[in-house]
Amino acid sequence: MNTVLAFGMPGGWEWIVIVLFVVIFFGAKKIPEIARGLGKGIREFKDATKEIKNEIEEGAKQPEEKASKS
Repeated sequence: MNTVLAFGMPGGWEWIVIVLFVVIFFGAKKIPEIARGLGKGIREFKDATKEIKNEIEEGAKQPEEKASKS
């Protein structure tokens, strides 16, 4: 048996059970608040990765500029 298939994405019934569990456990009023917090966290993570990528690219360009000036 292929282990990738054994741990794949949940199917239709699994999603229904997960959604029902979340609604029962957290309540319908809390779900939008949780989603907003998750969205903010993802946005901050993306911004941080872009910032780090830009810093790395700028750092790579600086030695090239110094070498071309010499």
